[in-house]
Amino acid sequence: MPEGSAAITMFGMVIAQDRSLIHQRDEIKRLAHARLADDVDYQLLRNIPGIGSINALTIQAKAGDPRRFNHHRQSLKFYGLNLATCRSGTFRGRTKTSRYGNARLRRTFWIAAHVAARQRVDNFRDKLERYTAGHADDADRLAQIACCAGGGRRMDI
Repeated sequence: MPEGSAAITMFGMVIAQDRSLIHQRDEIKRLAHARLADDVDYQLLRNIPGIGSINALTIQAKAGDPRRFNHHRQSLKFYGLNLATCRSGTFRGRTKTSRYGNARLRRTFWIAAHVAARQRVDNFRDKLERYTAGHADDADRLAQIACCAGGGRRMDI
C-alpha cells in the first residue's frame, strides 16, 4: 500500500488511540497503587496470582468487605461463579455458571484466572491441568470456572 493511503492513515490513528489508552491504564494503576498502598485488603488481593492493582481496585469497589460472607460459597454466589444445572423432569442440562452475581466481578476473576493459569508461580496451572485431564466435554470451561472460584476462595482469607 502506498504510504499516504487512507488505510495507512486510519491504521496510524488506531495505533495512536491504543497508545493513549495504554497511557491512561498505566496512570490508573499508578494512582490506585499510590492511594491504596497501605490498605491491608488491597495488599492481600495483590498477593493472589493474576490480580494486579486495577483488578484489586475493581474487586474492592464492587465486592466491598469480603469478611461479611460467612462461607466461601456465599461469596462465590455473590460473584456469580457458582455452578448451576438446568433440570426438568428427567432432563439434565449443561452445568454452567449461574451468572446471577455481579458481572464485573465475574469478569475480573475470569481475567485474573487466565493470567494466573499462564504463570508457573502458583498452583493455578496445576489445578487447570488436573481438571482438564480425562474430561473431554466442557473441560476447559469448567476448569476455568474452578480457577476463578479458587481465586475467590483465597480472597476470603
